[in-house]
Amino acid sequence: MKNQMEAAELEEIRRAAAGDDAALAALLQRHYAFVYKYLVKVTMDPNAAEETVQDTMIRCMENIHRYDGSSAFSSWMITIATRIYIDKTRRKKRENGWLDMIRSEAVRRFRWQFESRNEEWTDVMDAMTRLTPEHRVAVLLKHYYGYGYEEIGEMLGIPAGTAKSRTAYGLRQLRKELG
Repeated sequence: MKNQMEAAELEEIRRAAAGDDAALAALLQRHYAFVYKYLVKVTMDPNAAEETVQDTMIRCMENIHRYDGSSAFSSWMITIATRIYIDKTRRKKRENGWLDMIRSEAVRRFRWQFESRNEEWTDVMDAMTRLTPEHRVAVLLKHYYGYGYEEIGEMLGIPAGTAKSRTAYGLRQLRKELG
């Protein structure tokens, strides 16, 4: 039974590689859920998994002629999905590295502008630059501008409870850095 299924799949792969779009569609559709479930576990993010599985399907379509039958077709797809995920992760790290460098350069420039006008650059301001934008905005709106959590939530399009937790987390981070 298993050998018949493998033989049928190999025949379908051969037809797909020869340009049979229906065979290719059936093959990819049959393995889609398997690859998606794998990627959800890898990424821990259903949206990232969905995006990566789509990229995987495209790559499989483009390279179906390269499948050599030395492993199960699902293993071949998992290999492609894993490589795509790793490439995306590396690219994101590089992009984040560049963004961090740009951000730190902007902070240095901002600090220089402050000090060149004889304005004091405080430790608090320095610590604020290390908060995520979401936490920095929440802390500023609450404690510098005096908005309530409901107002902050409305401004940011988030529940008031989320605004409160972002503010609290931001303050904890500031205390940790300044303490």
